[in-house]
Amino acid sequence: MPKKTTAGVKEQTFSFYAPDATSVQLVGDFTNWQANPISLKRQPNGVWTVTVPLPPGTHHYRFLVDGQWRDDPECTLRVPNPFGSTNSVRVVR
Repeated sequence: MPKKTTAGVKEQTFSFYAPDATSVQLVGDFTNWQANPISLKRQPNGVWTVTVPLPPGTHHYRFLVDGQWRDDPECTLRVPNPFGSTNSVRVVR
């Protein structure tokens, strides 16, 4: 059975440097936040990475590092969220 695809979906790689972490998860509007977190894989250099397919548009996200909310230090585009912090923004064209 062929894989179902959505027009314009593009692979997006997310990474977070946390050499001492035991888990890093990607959460965002595309994962229904904490309902469907995506686990990152630790690389030998301490950078955690994951590549996910995202449709075109603006996507808000954050990382959960050992259960603690963290901003993406590599992302310069951020917007305030209702919890007094900011969400990182990834625009897929």
